[in-house]
Amino acid sequence: MPSATATGAPISAPETQYDARITDPNSKTLLSPTQLAQRLANTDVVVVGEYHGHHGSHLLQSGLQTALHSLRPEQILSMEQFNLDRQDELNRYLEGKTGETEMIEDAGAWDNYRASYRPLVEFARRQNLPVIAANAPADVVRCVGRKGPEFLNRISDTLKQKLPSDPFMDTPAYRKKFMAAIGASHQADNAMSERMENTYKAQLLRDNTMATRILQARAEHPEHQVLHLTGTFHSEDGLGTVALLKQRAPELSVAVISPAFWPSDDSHPALDQNRSKGDFIYFIQPLPEEFRDADREREAMQARFRRSTDKTCD
Repeated sequence: MPSATATGAPISAPETQYDARITDPNSKTLLSPTQLAQRLANTDVVVVGEYHGHHGSHLLQSGLQTALHSLRPEQILSMEQFNLDRQDELNRYLEGKTGETEMIEDAGAWDNYRASYRPLVEFARRQNLPVIAANAPADVVRCVGRKGPEFLNRISDTLKQKLPSDPFMDTPAYRKKFMAAIGASHQADNAMSERMENTYKAQLLRDNTMATRILQARAEHPEHQVLHLTGTFHSEDGLGTVALLKQRAPELSVAVISPAFWPSDDSHPALDQNRSKGDFIYFIQPLPEEFRDADREREAMQARFRRSTDKTCD
């Protein structure tokens, strides 16, 4: 967490992978988690983007969770990291009916649950706070990406009723960003274009589901503040889940906290270049490079692809 507590302190490089330098991009000042919470105390929905598995992101989330709770105890924890069709299994753990390993297996927790998300869920559990499984079912998302949006016609009515009535609501800016990120502009053939469009629809299903789940949680728990955790692509620049949430409920106040990597050459971070990412930006150390050997990287990617295609959508 940031070591400085005084607003206006100079921004220095994160010292470890646990550190996060929280900044106000407008005033270019350094904030502690407590100071950030004070600024967000009256915000309806606080969205913290993360790089999955980065300890700086997760420690910041935990610190902000407790700081916000001290100011506004009526809190909801909403998580991309659990799928809505596993809400009952998650609730059983929160109610003390199952143990952690049972919950991890039954609720389909991510592989890095214990290292990254346990502290957040445990805080909510001990404080008797709702935890929302906000994401769309992974199998459905995967099959929409393969077969297209028509796949939703093949799922059960029970599951379909849990999904948004308009699951592919869109914004032009998000489409442009998504297609640029996956390099779709370089794909000319029709088959690839259709595949990329389906992949984008799968992304929209996630974002629309998370936005809807946040609104459902607010309806079930009026006046509660929502702390939503998500991969940064779903929230930065006010796009993705955030844009769809605002379309559905423009009366809500929403704040976005987005990560940015501190430059590898240790130069001063360009706050102006990251200003649009969020209402607040936190700088963290870059993650270690996964591969130096191109052949090993290609083999690893092929293995991941094979595991994904082993699962059928029939």
